Amino acid sequence: MNSSEATDRALVLRAQRGERAAFGELVTRYMQRAYYTALGLVGNHDDALDLSQEAFARAFRARATIDAERPFFPWLYQIVRRLCFNHTRDQRSRRQKLERVGSWLADTTMGARPLSPDRAVERSELRAQVSAAIGRLAERERETLVLREFQELRYREIAELLGIPIGTVMSRLYRARRALAREIEAARARPKGREVRDDE
Repeated sequence: MNSSEATDRALVLRAQRGERAAFGELVTRYMQRAYYTALGLVGNHDDALDLSQEAFARAFRARATIDAERPFFPWLYQIVRRLCFNHTRDQRSRRQKLERVGSWLADTTMGARPLSPDRAVERSELRAQVSAAIGRLAERERETLVLREFQELRYREIAELLGIPIGTVMSRLYRARRALAREIEAARARPKGREVRDDE
């Protein structure tokens, strides 16, 4: 058990004895990580903030069930992911909600240097295409992509967090990245200057 896990264990035990301040320290330690996990899964700042806060509220109510001998965040993560998946299923406009999620790939693909107006438009269009592609991914593939690209977890860490073999992690990432690559290629090949209307 490393020092961080030992600290979590002490805080969990104190929280289970009724010390609200101890649970508050756990919130401080993991709020940012929970928020960015939620943001990657639902793609909207306000929703991610609400869902991560709700996750901690539920965690507090269920604190008696926490196994203090195991790392805290993987237990919290299961609450975050369930909330996010339920939220996503309830959203009719999931593609719009995922607009911000695609920005990281567009920036990586096209670079972060100052852009000409034409390049800025191109990047904006690419972000929209990538966001739409992420929105079409299966939930499990999207989740694995978020853990790898946003949380920067290693394959083994993702496998342990999700309770799946490393090979499954790799295959999900492979499928997700291929889908995104196809979307980028299609976006770049698409003729400019014509927008497709919904009623066409």
